[in-house]
Amino acid sequence: MGKTPVKSKKKRSTTPYVVAEHLRTPEEMAAYLDAWLEEAPEDATGIARALGDIARAKGMAQVAKDAGLSRESLYRALGSNGNPSFATVLKVARALGVRLHADAA
Repeated sequence: MGKTPVKSKKKRSTTPYVVAEHLRTPEEMAAYLDAWLEEAPEDATGIARALGDIARAKGMAQVAKDAGLSRESLYRALGSNGNPSFATVLKVARALGVRLHADAA
């Protein structure tokens, strides 16, 4: 009886998908935020994270400066455990060059 050859298992390497790397234009950034607002309007954490993704795409230091916030506080507010005030959200949106809008439900 011959031995069956053992197939070597190759480890697959994956890299995380970083949304900020794919938001290149103001239109793409606005569409991304709009999708969050449309699809998950109750998900404050997700919307804050989307603002964080856009801020990273534009450059967190510049967005923090334009919003009148420290870079560290901006990272905290828009991070996965962040809970930014509405005033912070408005400052960041203005610094990002995006507008929030409302439609009748």
